[in-house]
Amino acid sequence: MRLALASDHGGFELKEAVRGWLQEWGYQVVDLGTHSPESVDYPDYIALAAAAVSRGETDRAVVLCGTGIGASIVANKFPGVRATLCHDIYTARMSRLHNDSNVLAMGGRILGADLAREMLKVWLETPFEGGRHERRLRKVAEIERKILEGEKP
Repeated sequence: MRLALASDHGGFELKEAVRGWLQEWGYQVVDLGTHSPESVDYPDYIALAAAAVSRGETDRAVVLCGTGIGASIVANKFPGVRATLCHDIYTARMSRLHNDSNVLAMGGRILGADLAREMLKVWLETPFEGGRHERRLRKVAEIERKILEGEKP
């Protein structure tokens, strides 16, 4: 699996840890920055990762900022992206099972490394459950299509 990875300065330290874990687990990582703890604007980097998923250049992405809130907002602006802000193992699991999340957003100032590592592992290894959830995701995609085409959702 090929994964995009991006953060702002608030998520930089955790992003570096995430990159190491992903590589240790054998994933191909496309690190889109930031590459230092210097202050930057989160939309500039998160957009790169979300665009990579939207265009099919990567299978999924992990995006981080201080809280994960801004990262999830930016990522969800891109067609086909289902970014989920997770704070625990349960939300990470459910984001995959029910929502087929393709972008995981986390807060570098919210999560400790041990919890983030477990969440990441669960998010990567949990399959989409399908079934009734497929119908719901088709509805989400239809809303997105209507918005993109200038129709009322």
